[in-house]
Amino acid sequence: MPATELTLGITLAVLAAALLHAGWNALLKTARGGDPLLDMASVVAGSSITGIVVAPFVGFPDVAAWKFAAASTAIHFAYYVTLSQAYRTGDLSFAYPLMRGTAPLLVTVLGVAFLGEWPTMQGAIGIALISIGILSIALVQRGRHPPAAAAWALTNAVIIALYTLVDGAGARASNHPAAYVVWLTVLEGFPFLGWILLRRGPKALGYLRRGWRRGLAGGAASLAAYGIVLWAMTRAPVAAVAALRETSVLFAALIGAVWLKEGFTLPRLLGAASVVLGIAALKL
Repeated sequence: MPATELTLGITLAVLAAALLHAGWNALLKTARGGDPLLDMASVVAGSSITGIVVAPFVGFPDVAAWKFAAASTAIHFAYYVTLSQAYRTGDLSFAYPLMRGTAPLLVTVLGVAFLGEWPTMQGAIGIALISIGILSIALVQRGRHPPAAAAWALTNAVIIALYTLVDGAGARASNHPAAYVVWLTVLEGFPFLGWILLRRGPKALGYLRRGWRRGLAGGAASLAAYGIVLWAMTRAPVAAVAALRETSVLFAALIGAVWLKEGFTLPRLLGAASVVLGIAALKL
């Protein structure tokens, strides 16, 4: 059975995963090729290659986990498409917190319905504070973006909640979270990359070759980040880990402000403070 609360070790590990997640999303947003869909494909290819290299060292998950991996493969296909569209229509500092801030609230509700995991009052307060803080970081500049940007980001949030629950259950059923996430990463890459090649043809291959370093770095970071998160979900409640993971928005906001020159205003600072209070509520 998972632990009923986050330990310090799990908290620090998930925060490290959050930093990795923000990093690969920033790489995706700042790619110079100008094609978000192919930039997303480069990261997927990089994570699949990393998974193939690592797979011989982690073995296989238990048979019970493969049905979850199959379902997650289909869900991740939709995730990659909507994520690329969200970044095509909106800034990193808008799209990223909007989709990541909404997802923990959905995970909490669905976790009660499908996993029977009821958060404690303190846990619920922590999740709410983290989500409110994250959403405020996005909504402070909502007027600068078209409605399509918000629509894609919110659609992506629903998809994030779905694959989080499926993969949380799959990692627990696998009895080997590392094997589950590695094989999931390998499997989910083929449908998406195959679709990209059919849709874009030789242009896609040339694009992937030119951006292979960025794709490999982003893919390795993506695999490592998600591996840490799924490991944590086998030892702590899924909703709490999902909320803590979304502190990656703080890192993304800093990257957006310092690296992408997207600004960091007082409302964003207040949102960041709310996230920190939420982390404290989850941990203390």
